[in-house]
Amino acid sequence: MIISPYYEKDVECLNCKKKFPTLKVRSKSIKVDHTESDFQPIYADNQVNALYYNVFVCQHCGFSFTDDFNKYFAPGVKEKITIQITNNWIPHNFKSERTVFDAIQAYKLALLCATIKKEKFVIISGLTLRLAWLYRSLKNTGQEQRFLKMARDFYMESFSTEDFSGTQMSTVRIMYMIAELSRRINDYQNATRFFSRVIESQRVGGEAKLVEMAKEQWELVREEREKMPL
Repeated sequence: MIISPYYEKDVECLNCKKKFPTLKVRSKSIKVDHTESDFQPIYADNQVNALYYNVFVCQHCGFSFTDDFNKYFAPGVKEKITIQITNNWIPHNFKSERTVFDAIQAYKLALLCATIKKEKFVIISGLTLRLAWLYRSLKNTGQEQRFLKMARDFYMESFSTEDFSGTQMSTVRIMYMIAELSRRINDYQNATRFFSRVIESQRVGGEAKLVEMAKEQWELVREEREKMPL
């Protein structure tokens, strides 16, 4: 008997508290072939893309979120969600298998909800980065670049406010992400500055793998800058 790579799970909406079904991917069905320099997972041929299922979309009120969202809602936020999302919501669910276009819609809904809810910059940067990856898979360079820049800017906000403290993101990893995304949007000044800071972190026991990756990417920046017309 062939076991489906998916299973259905009931999730409670953070906003309206009603339950709704969503598809999740069985961990043993996720096979990553390799990871890009900005940590985009590249799945093995014909394997399920787990990124498509990270966002939960409430079929009742339209509120969309991930496991990383804070359960706390500041006063007045739920009213804003009602006005901006729920009042315009045509009830439908995302519990079926998702295409890349379904995933993009789900992430954009989550991005809107995170913005209204004023989630941490580090959470919003993760959503925009994943949107960039989805557009990259479609070879839509314009939208990929747009969301890479948004992700880089949100990571810079996170770095300056230190709102990543208490999450899985470390200072070195945030600096690496700022540098690599800057490189990808051709902002070589910030790429050089932040790769240098990651490399310097090895003096105080910085994360060895990230330091090595930063050295490799810094070399790419140097080569790319040399190709630029004077």
